Amino acid sequence: MDEELRSLTERLRAESAASGVPGAPAAYARLVATGDREELAAVLTEPGQPLWARELAAFRLGVAGDRRAFESLVLLLNHRDPPRCALAAHALARLGDPRTARAAAALATNELRVAYALHPVRLLVELRAPESVPALITTLERRLRPHDPYRRVALACVEGLGALGDDRAAPVLNDALAHPALAEAAVRALARIPGQR
Repeated sequence: MDEELRSLTERLRAESAASGVPGAPAAYARLVATGDREELAAVLTEPGQPLWARELAAFRLGVAGDRRAFESLVLLLNHRDPPRCALAAHALARLGDPRTARAAAALATNELRVAYALHPVRLLVELRAPESVPALITTLERRLRPHDPYRRVALACVEGLGALGDDRAAPVLNDALAHPALAEAAVRALARIPGQR
C-alpha cells in the first residue's frame, strides 16, 4: 500500500467510524478491500453515499486509471479540506484523463475559490500540460497585488514556474522579485529559465 493510500484509508476509517451510521465501518472495510471497479463506480452515482465513501471510491478508481472518477476527483480537488485536495490531485495526476489540466487550470485561476488553489497549482506543475504555464502566470499575477493574503498559492506558482522553465514566465517572476516573501524563490525560478541567468 503506497503512502497516499495509507493516509487516505486511515483518515477515512476514522471518518466512517465517527459518522455514527450503523454499518459504516463494514461499508468502509468493503470499499477498501474490493477489487470490483463496478462496485466502486456505483458509490459515485448512488444517492445518499457519504463523502468518505465517495472519496475512497474516487481515489481508488483514479489511481487505477478509471475515468469514471474524473468528476468526483475534480470536486474533491476544490474542497475546503486540504487532505482531500491533496489526495484528489495525486489521483488525478495518475488518472490520465485529458480533461484534467483544463479543470485544474480553471480551479487555479478562479478568484472566487483562490483559497483552495494550492493543490490545483501543484497539479498543473506535475502535469506539465499546455495549460500549466498560462494558468500559473495568471494566478501569480493576481497574487502580486498589495496585501494579497494567499502567499502560499503565490509561492507555489513561483516554484512551479521555475520547475516548468518556460520563458513566458520571466516577466511575472521578475515582478515577484519585488515581494519579499517571494523574492528568494523567484530568483531560483528565474535561474531555471533559459536565458534568465
